[in-house]
Amino acid sequence: MTGRSGRVRRVAAVLLTAVVCQPAPARAAPPPAPAERASGVVTWAASADRMGEGTAGEDYRLIVHTSVGGDDPRVRLSNAFGERPLTVDSVYAGVRSKGAALRPGSNRRLTFAGVRTVTVPAGATAWSDPLPGRLHAGTDLVVSLHTPAAAGPATGHWLALQTSYTGRGDHTAEERGTDWTRTTRSWWYLDAVSVRPSQAATGAVVALGDSLTDGRRSTMDRNRRWPDYLARRLNTAHAAVRGVADEGISGNRVLADGLGQSALHRLNRDVLSLPGVRTVFLFEGVNDLKAHTGVTAKNLIAGYRKIAERVHTAGKCVVAATIGPFEGGPEWDPATEAVRRRVNRFIRTSGEFDAVTDFDRALRSPHDSARLRPVLDGGDHLHPDDRGMRALADAVDLRSLDCTR
Repeated sequence: MTGRSGRVRRVAAVLLTAVVCQPAPARAAPPPAPAERASGVVTWAASADRMGEGTAGEDYRLIVHTSVGGDDPRVRLSNAFGERPLTVDSVYAGVRSKGAALRPGSNRRLTFAGVRTVTVPAGATAWSDPLPGRLHAGTDLVVSLHTPAAAGPATGHWLALQTSYTGRGDHTAEERGTDWTRTTRSWWYLDAVSVRPSQAATGAVVALGDSLTDGRRSTMDRNRRWPDYLARRLNTAHAAVRGVADEGISGNRVLADGLGQSALHRLNRDVLSLPGVRTVFLFEGVNDLKAHTGVTAKNLIAGYRKIAERVHTAGKCVVAATIGPFEGGPEWDPATEAVRRRVNRFIRTSGEFDAVTDFDRALRSPHDSARLRPVLDGGDHLHPDDRGMRALADAVDLRSLDCTR
Protein backbone atom coordinates (compact mmCIF):
# COMPACT_ATOMS: atom_id res chain seq x y z
CA MET A 1 0.00 0.00 0.00
CA THR A 2 1.23 3.51 -0.81
CA GLY A 3 0.28 7.02 0.26
CA ARG A 4 -0.55 8.48 3.65
CA SER A 5 -2.41 5.43 5.00
CA GLY A 6 0.59 3.25 4.20
CA ARG A 7 2.96 5.60 6.03
CA VAL A 8 0.64 5.64 9.08
CA ARG A 9 0.64 1.86 9.23
CA ARG A 10 4.43 1.69 8.97
CA VAL A 11 4.84 4.23 11.81
CA ALA A 12 2.37 2.32 13.99
CA ALA A 13 4.31 -0.88 13.44
CA VAL A 14 7.57 0.78 14.50
CA LEU A 15 5.97 2.12 17.68
CA LEU A 16 4.59 -1.29 18.65
CA THR A 17 7.87 -3.13 18.15
CA ALA A 18 9.63 -0.55 20.32
CA VAL A 19 7.83 -1.65 23.49
CA VAL A 20 8.72 -4.68 25.54
CA CYS A 21 5.48 -6.52 24.83
CA GLN A 22 6.02 -6.87 21.07
CA PRO A 23 3.40 -8.28 18.69
CA ALA A 24 4.13 -11.76 17.43
CA PRO A 25 3.68 -12.79 13.80
CA ALA A 26 0.04 -13.37 12.88
CA ARG A 27 -1.10 -16.96 13.17
CA ALA A 28 -4.28 -18.85 13.78
CA ALA A 29 -5.47 -18.48 17.36
CA PRO A 30 -5.59 -21.72 19.35
CA PRO A 31 -8.90 -22.77 20.91
CA PRO A 32 -9.51 -21.34 24.40
CA ALA A 33 -8.08 -23.39 27.24
CA PRO A 34 -10.38 -24.58 30.03
CA ALA A 35 -11.00 -21.95 32.68
CA GLU A 36 -8.90 -23.71 35.29
CA ARG A 37 -5.90 -24.50 33.06
CA ALA A 38 -3.51 -22.74 30.73
CA SER A 39 -0.65 -23.89 28.58
CA GLY A 40 2.83 -22.41 28.79
CA VAL A 41 4.77 -21.61 31.96
CA VAL A 42 3.84 -19.47 34.93
CA THR A 43 5.96 -16.30 35.07
CA TRP A 44 4.32 -14.69 38.12
CA ALA A 45 1.82 -15.79 40.74
CA ALA A 46 0.58 -14.85 44.20
CA SER A 47 -1.47 -17.03 46.51
CA ALA A 48 -5.15 -16.17 46.78
CA ASP A 49 -6.71 -15.22 50.10
CA ARG A 50 -9.91 -13.68 51.42
CA MET A 51 -9.80 -9.88 51.31
CA GLY A 52 -12.28 -7.25 52.46
CA GLU A 53 -15.52 -6.38 50.68
CA GLY A 54 -15.43 -5.87 46.94
CA THR A 55 -16.24 -2.36 45.67
CA ALA A 56 -18.55 -1.79 42.73
CA GLY A 57 -17.10 0.45 40.03
CA GLU A 58 -13.52 0.09 41.27
CA ASP A 59 -10.50 0.20 38.96
CA TYR A 60 -7.33 -1.72 39.84
CA ARG A 61 -3.97 -1.12 38.18
CA LEU A 62 -1.82 -3.99 39.44
CA ILE A 63 1.97 -4.12 39.09
CA VAL A 64 3.60 -7.58 38.91
CA HIS A 65 7.18 -8.57 38.08
CA THR A 66 7.84 -11.40 35.63
CA SER A 67 10.38 -14.18 36.11
CA VAL A 68 10.60 -15.97 32.73
CA GLY A 69 10.08 -14.34 29.36
CA GLY A 70 7.94 -15.66 26.54
CA ASP A 71 5.22 -15.06 24.01
CA ASP A 72 1.44 -14.81 24.28
CA PRO A 73 1.01 -13.81 27.94
CA ARG A 74 -2.20 -14.79 29.72
CA VAL A 75 -3.54 -13.70 33.10
CA ARG A 76 -5.66 -15.59 35.59
CA LEU A 77 -8.42 -13.85 37.53
CA SER A 78 -9.53 -15.41 40.79
CA ASN A 79 -12.83 -15.37 42.64
CA ALA A 80 -11.71 -18.20 44.91
CA PHE A 81 -13.11 -16.58 48.07
CA GLY A 82 -16.08 -14.82 46.53
CA GLU A 83 -19.60 -15.74 47.57
CA ARG A 84 -21.21 -14.55 44.32
CA PRO A 85 -20.14 -14.34 40.68
CA LEU A 86 -17.54 -11.68 39.87
CA THR A 87 -17.92 -9.72 36.63
CA VAL A 88 -14.90 -7.93 35.18
CA ASP A 89 -15.89 -5.95 32.10
CA SER A 90 -12.52 -4.53 31.05
CA VAL A 91 -9.02 -5.96 31.41
CA TYR A 92 -5.86 -4.49 29.86
CA ALA A 93 -2.19 -5.46 30.10
CA GLY A 94 0.84 -3.30 29.34
CA VAL A 95 4.35 -2.44 30.46
CA ARG A 96 5.02 0.06 33.21
CA SER A 97 6.91 3.28 32.58
CA LYS A 98 6.80 4.93 36.01
CA GLY A 99 4.29 4.95 38.83
CA ALA A 100 0.85 4.19 37.37
CA ALA A 101 1.86 5.26 33.85
CA LEU A 102 2.45 2.75 31.07
CA ARG A 103 4.94 2.70 28.26
CA PRO A 104 3.25 4.28 25.22
CA GLY A 105 1.74 1.75 22.85
CA SER A 106 2.01 -1.18 25.25
CA ASN A 107 -1.48 -1.23 26.84
CA ARG A 108 -3.76 -3.72 25.10
CA ARG A 109 -7.12 -5.28 25.85
CA LEU A 110 -7.40 -8.86 27.07
CA THR A 111 -10.31 -11.12 26.16
CA PHE A 112 -11.78 -14.24 27.69
CA ALA A 113 -13.01 -16.90 25.26
CA GLY A 114 -13.08 -14.14 22.66
CA VAL A 115 -15.18 -11.60 24.58
CA ARG A 116 -14.24 -8.52 26.60
CA THR A 117 -16.32 -9.28 29.69
CA VAL A 118 -15.83 -12.28 31.92
CA THR A 119 -17.94 -13.49 34.83
CA VAL A 120 -16.02 -15.74 37.23
CA PRO A 121 -18.24 -18.00 39.35
CA ALA A 122 -17.82 -18.01 43.12
CA GLY A 123 -14.87 -20.20 44.06
CA ALA A 124 -13.50 -20.31 40.52
CA THR A 125 -10.72 -18.83 38.38
CA ALA A 126 -10.58 -17.82 34.71
CA TRP A 127 -7.64 -17.58 32.30
CA SER A 128 -7.60 -14.91 29.61
CA ASP A 129 -6.96 -15.62 25.96
CA PRO A 130 -3.31 -15.29 24.86
CA LEU A 131 -2.25 -11.71 24.12
CA PRO A 132 -0.10 -11.85 20.96
CA GLY A 133 3.36 -10.47 21.67
CA ARG A 134 6.47 -11.06 23.75
CA LEU A 135 6.90 -10.35 27.44
CA HIS A 136 10.49 -10.24 28.67
CA ALA A 137 11.85 -11.57 31.95
CA GLY A 138 12.19 -8.99 34.70
CA THR A 139 9.40 -6.79 33.33
CA ASP A 140 6.95 -4.77 35.42
CA LEU A 141 3.72 -5.96 33.83
CA VAL A 142 0.67 -3.79 34.49
CA VAL A 143 -2.74 -5.47 34.58
CA SER A 144 -5.65 -3.03 34.77
CA LEU A 145 -9.16 -4.26 35.49
CA HIS A 146 -12.60 -2.79 36.20
CA THR A 147 -15.19 -4.42 38.46
CA PRO A 148 -18.57 -2.80 37.72
CA ALA A 149 -20.64 -4.59 40.35
CA ALA A 150 -18.24 -6.25 42.80
CA ALA A 151 -19.72 -7.03 46.20
CA GLY A 152 -19.15 -9.43 49.04
CA PRO A 153 -15.76 -10.92 49.94
CA ALA A 154 -13.01 -10.10 47.46
CA THR A 155 -10.12 -12.38 46.51
CA GLY A 156 -6.53 -11.18 46.42
CA HIS A 157 -3.16 -11.18 48.15
CA TRP A 158 -2.63 -8.93 51.16
CA LEU A 159 1.15 -8.57 51.42
CA ALA A 160 2.13 -7.65 47.89
CA LEU A 161 5.15 -5.54 48.95
CA GLN A 162 4.42 -3.72 45.70
CA THR A 163 2.63 -0.42 45.22
CA SER A 164 -0.32 -0.76 42.86
CA TYR A 165 -3.05 1.75 42.09
CA THR A 166 -6.82 2.15 42.23
CA GLY A 167 -9.34 4.57 40.80
CA ARG A 168 -13.04 5.08 40.08
CA GLY A 169 -14.74 4.63 36.75
CA ASP A 170 -13.20 2.71 33.88
CA HIS A 171 -9.70 4.02 33.09
CA THR A 172 -8.22 0.63 32.21
CA ALA A 173 -7.48 1.58 28.59
CA GLU A 174 -5.56 4.72 29.53
CA GLU A 175 -1.77 4.65 29.52
CA ARG A 176 -1.33 7.80 31.55
CA GLY A 177 -1.42 7.52 35.32
CA THR A 178 -3.29 10.70 36.21
CA ASP A 179 -6.65 9.04 36.96
CA TRP A 180 -5.12 6.44 39.27
CA THR A 181 -5.20 8.62 42.36
CA ARG A 182 -4.98 6.07 45.18
CA THR A 183 -2.52 3.33 46.05
CA THR A 184 -2.86 -0.19 47.39
CA ARG A 185 -0.27 -2.58 48.76
CA SER A 186 -2.29 -5.63 47.83
CA TRP A 187 -3.09 -7.47 44.61
CA TRP A 188 -6.80 -7.78 43.84
CA TYR A 189 -8.48 -10.56 41.82
CA LEU A 190 -5.26 -11.37 39.89
CA ASP A 191 -3.33 -14.46 40.95
CA ALA A 192 -1.21 -15.69 38.00
CA VAL A 193 0.40 -14.78 34.68
CA SER A 194 1.76 -17.29 32.15
CA VAL A 195 3.82 -17.07 28.95
CA ARG A 196 4.90 -19.44 26.19
CA PRO A 197 8.73 -19.63 26.43
CA SER A 198 10.79 -19.86 23.26
CA GLN A 199 12.25 -23.17 24.45
CA ALA A 200 9.64 -25.87 24.94
CA ALA A 201 11.67 -27.55 27.71
CA THR A 202 11.46 -24.49 30.00
CA GLY A 203 9.70 -25.18 33.30
CA ALA A 204 8.83 -23.45 36.56
CA VAL A 205 9.26 -23.85 40.30
CA VAL A 206 6.62 -22.90 42.85
CA ALA A 207 7.74 -21.69 46.27
CA LEU A 208 5.09 -22.86 48.75
CA GLY A 209 5.55 -21.08 52.05
CA ASP A 210 4.69 -18.54 54.70
CA SER A 211 5.83 -14.98 55.47
CA LEU A 212 9.50 -15.76 54.83
CA THR A 213 8.56 -16.67 51.26
CA ASP A 214 6.00 -13.85 51.06
CA GLY A 215 8.93 -11.49 51.65
CA ARG A 216 8.02 -9.86 54.95
CA ARG A 217 10.83 -7.53 56.10
CA SER A 218 12.25 -7.25 52.58
CA THR A 219 12.27 -3.83 50.93
CA MET A 220 8.98 -2.58 49.48
CA ASP A 221 8.80 -2.13 45.68
CA ARG A 222 12.25 -3.65 45.06
CA ASN A 223 11.43 -7.33 44.39
CA ARG A 224 13.79 -8.62 47.06
CA ARG A 225 11.87 -11.65 48.29
CA TRP A 226 14.03 -14.77 48.13
CA PRO A 227 12.02 -16.17 45.17
CA ASP A 228 12.80 -12.90 43.31
CA TYR A 229 16.52 -13.40 43.87
CA LEU A 230 16.13 -17.03 42.81
CA ALA A 231 14.42 -15.97 39.57
CA ARG A 232 17.32 -13.67 38.74
CA ARG A 233 19.82 -16.48 39.41
CA LEU A 234 17.90 -18.87 37.16
CA ASN A 235 17.67 -16.32 34.37
CA THR A 236 21.38 -15.49 34.54
CA ALA A 237 22.25 -19.20 34.50
CA HIS A 238 19.99 -19.82 31.48
CA ALA A 239 18.52 -22.70 33.46
CA ALA A 240 15.87 -25.06 32.12
CA VAL A 241 13.66 -24.10 35.07
CA ARG A 242 13.24 -20.35 34.84
CA GLY A 243 9.67 -19.55 35.87
CA VAL A 244 9.22 -18.78 39.58
CA ALA A 245 5.86 -18.53 41.34
CA ASP A 246 5.84 -17.11 44.89
CA GLU A 247 3.00 -18.81 46.73
CA GLY A 248 3.83 -17.58 50.21
CA ILE A 249 1.18 -16.31 52.65
CA SER A 250 2.20 -14.51 55.82
CA GLY A 251 1.17 -16.52 58.87
CA ASN A 252 0.45 -19.63 56.81
CA ARG A 253 0.69 -23.12 58.27
CA VAL A 254 1.11 -26.59 56.84
CA LEU A 255 -1.67 -28.23 58.84
CA ALA A 256 -4.32 -25.72 59.90
CA ASP A 257 -6.20 -22.87 58.24
CA GLY A 258 -5.69 -19.45 59.78
CA LEU A 259 -3.99 -16.63 57.94
CA GLY A 260 -4.77 -18.13 54.58
CA GLN A 261 -5.82 -21.70 53.96
CA SER A 262 -3.26 -24.28 55.04
CA ALA A 263 -0.61 -25.51 52.61
CA LEU A 264 -2.47 -28.82 52.41
CA HIS A 265 -5.78 -27.07 51.74
CA ARG A 266 -4.53 -24.71 49.02
CA LEU A 267 -2.04 -27.01 47.29
CA ASN A 268 -4.18 -27.74 44.23
CA ARG A 269 -5.32 -24.17 43.55
CA ASP A 270 -2.13 -22.26 44.37
CA VAL A 271 0.43 -24.78 43.13
CA LEU A 272 -0.65 -27.76 41.07
CA SER A 273 -3.04 -25.78 38.84
CA LEU A 274 -0.27 -23.49 37.57
CA PRO A 275 1.08 -24.22 34.08
CA GLY A 276 4.56 -25.57 33.42
CA VAL A 277 5.39 -26.41 37.04
CA ARG A 278 8.21 -28.92 37.28
CA THR A 279 9.16 -28.61 40.96
CA VAL A 280 7.50 -27.54 44.20
CA PHE A 281 9.81 -25.92 46.75
CA LEU A 282 8.34 -26.50 50.23
CA PHE A 283 9.49 -24.04 52.90
CA GLU A 284 6.88 -23.93 55.61
CA GLY A 285 6.24 -25.08 59.16
CA VAL A 286 7.50 -22.41 61.53
CA ASN A 287 3.98 -21.06 62.11
CA ASP A 288 2.71 -24.52 63.01
CA LEU A 289 5.37 -24.56 65.74
CA LYS A 290 4.97 -20.96 66.95
CA ALA A 291 1.19 -21.33 67.32
CA HIS A 292 1.66 -23.46 70.46
CA THR A 293 -1.39 -25.56 69.54
CA GLY A 294 0.28 -28.82 70.51
CA VAL A 295 1.58 -29.63 67.02
CA THR A 296 4.25 -32.30 67.36
CA ALA A 297 7.12 -33.26 65.10
CA LYS A 298 5.08 -36.34 64.15
CA ASN A 299 2.12 -34.15 63.11
CA LEU A 300 4.23 -31.84 60.98
CA ILE A 301 6.15 -34.68 59.35
CA ALA A 302 2.85 -36.32 58.43
CA GLY A 303 1.80 -33.05 56.75
CA TYR A 304 5.03 -32.90 54.76
CA ARG A 305 4.52 -36.48 53.65
CA LYS A 306 1.00 -35.74 52.43
CA ILE A 307 2.22 -32.76 50.40
CA ALA A 308 5.06 -34.78 48.87
CA GLU A 309 2.71 -37.64 48.03
CA ARG A 310 0.20 -35.34 46.29
CA VAL A 311 2.92 -33.49 44.38
CA HIS A 312 4.53 -36.76 43.27
CA THR A 313 1.15 -38.13 42.21
CA ALA A 314 0.82 -35.04 39.99
CA GLY A 315 4.13 -36.00 38.36
CA LYS A 316 6.15 -33.16 39.87
CA CYS A 317 9.17 -33.05 42.18
CA VAL A 318 9.49 -31.72 45.72
CA VAL A 319 12.45 -29.86 47.16
CA ALA A 320 12.06 -29.36 50.91
CA ALA A 321 13.80 -26.68 52.95
CA THR A 322 14.65 -26.92 56.63
CA ILE A 323 12.91 -24.56 59.09
CA GLY A 324 15.03 -21.58 60.07
CA PRO A 325 15.93 -20.47 63.61
CA PHE A 326 13.91 -17.90 65.59
CA GLU A 327 15.19 -17.83 69.17
CA GLY A 328 14.75 -14.33 70.58
CA GLY A 329 11.30 -13.97 69.09
CA PRO A 330 8.35 -13.77 71.50
CA GLU A 331 6.94 -17.18 70.51
CA TRP A 332 10.15 -19.17 70.89
CA ASP A 333 10.67 -21.62 73.74
CA PRO A 334 12.90 -24.66 74.29
CA ALA A 335 10.10 -27.15 73.61
CA THR A 336 9.35 -25.55 70.24
CA GLU A 337 13.05 -25.54 69.41
CA ALA A 338 13.24 -29.26 70.14
CA VAL A 339 10.38 -29.93 67.69
CA ARG A 340 12.04 -27.75 65.04
CA ARG A 341 15.27 -29.74 65.33
CA ARG A 342 13.44 -33.08 65.05
CA VAL A 343 11.55 -31.91 61.98
CA ASN A 344 14.74 -30.63 60.37
CA ARG A 345 16.44 -33.95 61.02
CA PHE A 346 13.60 -35.67 59.17
CA ILE A 347 13.84 -33.25 56.23
CA ARG A 348 17.60 -33.76 55.93
CA THR A 349 17.72 -37.54 56.32
CA SER A 350 14.37 -39.14 55.38
CA GLY A 351 14.99 -39.37 51.65
CA GLU A 352 11.30 -38.66 51.00
CA PHE A 353 12.00 -35.54 48.97
CA ASP A 354 13.68 -35.24 45.61
CA ALA A 355 16.18 -32.78 47.08
CA VAL A 356 16.77 -30.77 50.26
CA THR A 357 17.90 -27.17 50.72
CA ASP A 358 19.28 -26.38 54.17
CA PHE A 359 17.82 -22.93 54.87
CA ASP A 360 18.44 -23.48 58.58
CA ARG A 361 22.18 -23.69 57.91
CA ALA A 362 22.06 -20.64 55.61
CA LEU A 363 20.37 -18.46 58.25
CA ARG A 364 21.59 -19.60 61.66
CA SER A 365 24.26 -17.89 63.72
CA PRO A 366 27.59 -19.72 63.89
CA HIS A 367 27.63 -18.92 67.61
CA ASP A 368 24.08 -20.03 68.49
CA SER A 369 22.32 -22.45 66.13
CA ALA A 370 18.87 -21.51 67.50
CA ARG A 371 19.29 -17.85 66.49
CA LEU A 372 19.16 -16.03 63.20
CA ARG A 373 22.54 -14.68 62.10
CA PRO A 374 22.52 -11.02 63.28
CA VAL A 375 23.70 -9.60 59.93
CA LEU A 376 20.73 -11.27 58.20
CA ASP A 377 18.09 -10.40 60.83
CA GLY A 378 15.21 -8.24 59.61
CA GLY A 379 14.64 -7.08 63.19
CA ASP A 380 12.30 -9.65 64.74
CA HIS A 381 14.71 -12.62 64.97
CA LEU A 382 12.58 -14.62 62.53
CA HIS A 383 12.39 -12.85 59.17
CA PRO A 384 15.57 -12.18 57.20
CA ASP A 385 16.26 -8.77 55.68
CA ASP A 386 17.25 -8.24 52.04
CA ARG A 387 20.67 -9.78 52.63
CA GLY A 388 19.05 -12.75 54.30
CA MET A 389 16.63 -13.16 51.40
CA ARG A 390 19.58 -13.23 49.01
CA ALA A 391 21.33 -15.78 51.24
CA LEU A 392 18.30 -18.07 50.99
CA ALA A 393 18.22 -17.83 47.20
CA ASP A 394 21.97 -18.44 47.01
CA ALA A 395 21.60 -21.59 49.12
CA VAL A 396 19.41 -23.27 46.48
CA ASP A 397 21.20 -25.72 44.18
CA LEU A 398 19.75 -24.73 40.82
CA ARG A 399 20.28 -28.25 39.50
CA SER A 400 17.86 -29.60 42.11
CA LEU A 401 15.01 -27.61 40.52
CA ASP A 402 15.43 -29.23 37.09
CA CYS A 403 13.78 -32.43 38.15
CA THR A 404 11.48 -34.86 36.34
CA ARG A 405 9.54 -37.86 37.59
